[in-house]
Amino acid sequence: MNMFRSSNLRLMYRKLFLLPVILAMPFFLGAWSISMNRGINTNYVDRIEDGKTKKSEILTLFGDPQEIKRTPEGVTFVYKAFTTKESSRKSPKEAGMSSSASVDTPYSLEETLKKKTKGEGPVQEVSSTLTVFFGRDGDTVQSHEFKKIKE
Repeated sequence: MNMFRSSNLRLMYRKLFLLPVILAMPFFLGAWSISMNRGINTNYVDRIEDGKTKKSEILTLFGDPQEIKRTPEGVTFVYKAFTTKESSRKSPKEAGMSSSASVDTPYSLEETLKKKTKGEGPVQEVSSTLTVFFGRDGDTVQSHEFKKIKE
C-alpha cells in the first residue's frame, strides 16, 4: 500500500513540475520570435572590434547565423534581418478570379484552390545584413560589415 502511495506522489510532483514549464513555453517562444523580427541590434554591432571580438561573443550577441561560408581564408557568418513587404491588393480580375458566379465542380474547385495557395502569405524582404569574417584561426573577428537596406 505504501508503494502505491509513493508512486502516486512522484507522479503528482512530475505533473506539478511540468505544468509551469508547459505554461511558460509560449512566452519564451513568443519572445524569441519578437527578437528575431526586430532586426539586427545596432548597439550590438557597435560592440564588435576587429581583431579583438571572439566568435563566442558573436554567437552570444546574434545567435546562430543564417549562412556560414567556409573558404581557405577563413569562415564568414552572415546574419539577415527581414521585414514584411507591403503588398497592394489586387482586383479579382488581376488575381485570376472571375466576378461572375460559377458552379463548384471538382475541376473548378481544384483550380480555385491552386490559385489561392500560390503566393499566399506575407512577402519577406531583407532589411539589414551583418557579415562577420573570421581569419584563419577561426576564433577572432578580422572584419565585419553592417548594411541597413530598408528602414
